[in-house]
Amino acid sequence: MKNVYVVTHPEATHHVDGIVGGWFDSDLTDRGARHAQAIAEALSTQLTGSAVEVYSSDLLRARRTAEVIVQRLGAGLTIDPDLREKSYGKAEGMPQSWLDERFIPPPRFGERMRHNEGVDGAETRMDLAERAYGAMTRIQESTTQNQIVVTHGGTATFLIAAWIGMPIDAADRVHFRVSSGGISVLRKDDRLHSHQLAQLNDISHLT
Repeated sequence: MKNVYVVTHPEATHHVDGIVGGWFDSDLTDRGARHAQAIAEALSTQLTGSAVEVYSSDLLRARRTAEVIVQRLGAGLTIDPDLREKSYGKAEGMPQSWLDERFIPPPRFGERMRHNEGVDGAETRMDLAERAYGAMTRIQESTTQNQIVVTHGGTATFLIAAWIGMPIDAADRVHFRVSSGGISVLRKDDRLHSHQLAQLNDISHLT
């Protein structure tokens, strides 16, 4: 059995300040820092005594969350920039309303993954997906039984899609809704070699 715990970082300053995140390097709020401790405790309860490795986005809000988990579990930490959130280019650090006024949503039909959302310097969803799929490929190469991946809400969808083997061009409509501080569990069954989404967005530890 192989388990990959996908953790979305908890509340960050850009959430409460109403500004665009993306690659804007916001920090955890005080509440987010408390939730990081709760995430670490929840994972520790499940994984105490097991071999664990932790991967994290290099952005501060994810990295701080991962460092709390690593300290609690005594695990090693690998920083992977490909686990970052989608880049919103010029919009990053701007008021969310600024982006909302300029954002061009993808079409109902036709090319959605490479769609230009109307903001200079922003990644397309395909750019994000290619990063996430690459990161998941590297994560799966490890023989460690339990892995924790600390990432961002938008990136989590494509990590899950990559895990279940969804072709990248078929991921144009997929969306796995996750919350700040949520834990999703991906599991590989040794007997059937199936890749499962065993749990999506558990937030019970935050209450």
